[in-house]
Amino acid sequence: MIDIILGLPHLGKGALLARAKALACPILISANALSRWDHQQGSRIWSGWKYDQLRNAQGITALCLDSAGYTAMAAYGGYPWSADAYVALAAAYPFKWWAALDYCVEDGVARDREEVLDRIARTVRANHECQRRAIDRGIAGTFLPVIQGRTPEDYRRCADALASLIERSPVIGVGSMCRRPVHGPEGLVAVLDQLDRTLPRSCRLHLFGVKGGAIPYLRAFGHRVASVDSQAYGVSARRHAHRSGVVKTDLMVAAHMERWLMAQQAKLRDPIRALPVAATLMGAMIPVDAWGSAIAQAREQMRALIRSGDLDHDALTTVWVQEWAAALLQEWQEHANLDGRPATRSADALPC
Repeated sequence: MIDIILGLPHLGKGALLARAKALACPILISANALSRWDHQQGSRIWSGWKYDQLRNAQGITALCLDSAGYTAMAAYGGYPWSADAYVALAAAYPFKWWAALDYCVEDGVARDREEVLDRIARTVRANHECQRRAIDRGIAGTFLPVIQGRTPEDYRRCADALASLIERSPVIGVGSMCRRPVHGPEGLVAVLDQLDRTLPRSCRLHLFGVKGGAIPYLRAFGHRVASVDSQAYGVSARRHAHRSGVVKTDLMVAAHMERWLMAQQAKLRDPIRALPVAATLMGAMIPVDAWGSAIAQAREQMRALIRSGDLDHDALTTVWVQEWAAALLQEWQEHANLDGRPATRSADALPC
């Protein structure tokens, strides 16, 4: 069974952390969420870790630590903390695993092929640096190597370069996943197929940031994929708050988090399948014109949230737009059923 690891935006006491503990599933926290910042003369300077928040983690089934690679690159232009400082954080709590520092290669970060290759090389070096410090601090047993790549072959070469670490690790992390399409020559399926054919049989994978829309396609790699993490429920909570004109509270987010988790776990129990874009929803075929209308409206709603500052601009990815559109389609169908009309309608009949 593939584990769903819930990403949390913080470990502060309150409704969200309490609900996460009650759900009794593994939790992922980002190093960025545990960062302290000083504001000096208009500058924001990283000043250490919120170690006190780790005390709030008591009662969590299992806590994992992410290096916040994409956030560091996109927001700060690089890691504001050193490898020594990061491994000190990893040693401050009995994490189930803590991921290596790595250098993501998404389009918004690595602009050309040369930069992709440079960042893969830096990822290899950062893995070794973290592993050496882990040995010194006695936490090598919970260290999670992380591989990076743009193409399936990139991931294979990165894994080859980290073979000495991978052979000691039952699970390795796979980065640059959350903005990746499911299909295509550089899609999620192609990457998993490459790794499945080339990694040692004993090695399983944790996929960082895989969205719910990709989960049904992971079933075919259940023998290889150990876990995925996501904080996608936060988008649903922001969308609900925006449309309802209410403040987004931890209690609201907690409710969305629980519903999202139940939905993803249900997907993992479904038969293995591959759905076309014009997919089935609630047992009825969704016509292509309706899907196009849903995509357009999803993009506009997400742009409104970006303009208001309630949604990060990097969230406007193909996978998230499709998830948002699917939720709109479901609302439209429920509305149609309540009105006593057929569930499948043309785009002209859809509510605005």
